[in-house]
Order: sequence, then C-alpha cells, then structure tokens
Amino acid sequence: MPRLTPLTPDTAVGASRDLLADLVSRHGHVGAMVSTMAHSPAVLGGYLQLSRAMGRAKLDRGISERISIAVQTAQGCGLCLDAHVGAARALGIDEAEIERARTGTSADPAIAAIVALGVQVHREPTSITDDQITALRAHGYSDRAIADVVGVVALNVLTGAFNLLAGLTPGSDTGA
Repeated sequence: MPRLTPLTPDTAVGASRDLLADLVSRHGHVGAMVSTMAHSPAVLGGYLQLSRAMGRAKLDRGISERISIAVQTAQGCGLCLDAHVGAARALGIDEAEIERARTGTSADPAIAAIVALGVQVHREPTSITDDQITALRAHGYSDRAIADVVGVVALNVLTGAFNLLAGLTPGSDTGA
C-alpha cells in the first residue's frame, strides 16, 4: 500500500504543479513514482534533470540496464527491478544474462567488469582501485563511460529509495 498520495496537476502546488502539468501535456499521463515525487519539487526536479542527463550517457543501454538490475536487486526496489528487467528484455538481453546481472556479473568479461564497478559504486566506492579502472580502459571503456556508471547508480539509488519510502511496489504504478 502506498505511503504517500500521488498528486496530479490539479492537486500539486507551485513548481510541482508546473512540472506535472508539463509532463502530462507531453506524455498523456505520468506514473505513480513521478506523481508521488511531486510532493517535493526539489526531488521531482532533480529526478527529471538527472534522468534527462543520463539519457545522453555514452554507456551502452544494455550495460546500463544490467547495472540497474544489479543495484535494484541489492537495494530491494521491486518496482524498479521489474522496470529494468523489462527494459533489458526489450533490448534482447536473455534470461540467463538477466540472472547474472542480478548477481552483479555477466558472461562477457568486459560487461562483468563494468557491472561490478556499478555494484562497487553502490556498496563500497572506497574499494575501487586504479588497477580496476585501468582494466576497464583495457576492455575499451572510455573515461566518459566509466564516469557514467556513477550517474546510472545515482539515478537508481534515487528512484529505488524513493519508491521504497513511498511504498510503491509492482502493480502500484498505475499512472496519474
């Protein structure tokens, strides 16, 4: 059961009303997470800006989804995990690879290395080593792609933590 009430452009106030009205006019509706985030214009605005920025990331989308699956498995947000598993499937990532992502790895050593970095950024960023970054570069990852991992993890921490706080679970994202 959701702990916070989703808002609409009619029930939101101030900057949140404007943000929701714009989103609804462009997309027809917004999901439960976005409409519930509208309680805090700072959180909603920050989420929208980070989400847009990560849309311009150079990190391959299939890799981003694998990192997201690993982070959401650790964080425990079922709503986010379902969304990222669905996105991975839509990208053609097979079930075995999705299961590997849940454990923070991949059958491909290069992907396994960058997914492992994402897990470390989430759990223990102080454990990241120079050798690890050198190995990522040897796998062909640019500094930009490596830096994008932090953005992917940050976006997942934000959305997962918010959904857990708000009590949003699979099936509760009915839109507003």
